Amino acid sequence: MAGLVFAERPPAGPAEGLLVLHHGRGADEQDLLRLGEVLDPERRLHLVTPRGPLSLPGTPGYHWYDAQRVGHPDPETFRAGRAALAALHDELWERTGTTPERTVLGGFSQGTVMSYATGLGAGRPAPAGILALSGFLPQVPGEELDTAARGGLPVFIAHGRRDPMISVDFGRQAAEALAAAGLDVEYHESDAAHRVQPTQLPLARSWLERVLLAPHWRSV
Repeated sequence: MAGLVFAERPPAGPAEGLLVLHHGRGADEQDLLRLGEVLDPERRLHLVTPRGPLSLPGTPGYHWYDAQRVGHPDPETFRAGRAALAALHDELWERTGTTPERTVLGGFSQGTVMSYATGLGAGRPAPAGILALSGFLPQVPGEELDTAARGGLPVFIAHGRRDPMISVDFGRQAAEALAAAGLDVEYHESDAAHRVQPTQLPLARSWLERVLLAPHWRSV
């Protein structure tokens, strides 16, 4: 698979970290650039927004995997998307000189799923934190998450109680499972449907500042 297309916004000065935001189903690499600006208005971070590798007949935009059933991505396309995204993360760390420990992986909907898949995936380096908006922990045979190796990892989860596409139950289940595994979970709900809720963005911004300015998790 060819390398992923991505957009990026360099920092105003020396980068204090890397923020990679993964878009949801049917969007593209431009979709979350504005979100990155809201989360990092002082441009302290190097912001990158990749495009999903998959286009599906009859549907607009790009996808990270074929969404056959909520919570259970199509295994073949999921594995391909995860591998391509992991390769991009590796390339970004090499090119920018930023380490995984200074990187937050985040996204919306399918992008949240891929942030979990790469940030918690077995054999992958741990990031500084995961920003999870309206998504779920993927259940894919052979692609199990290694939460046991991520004790204390900061995770910000936000989900809407009126989400008709990915039920709020998925957000609650993710928060409960990750907290039980020892991750440092900050969970928020709102009355939003399936979208990024503006009232939760100041909370996400404060979390991001705490994670990248004074990270309290270290791999051992």
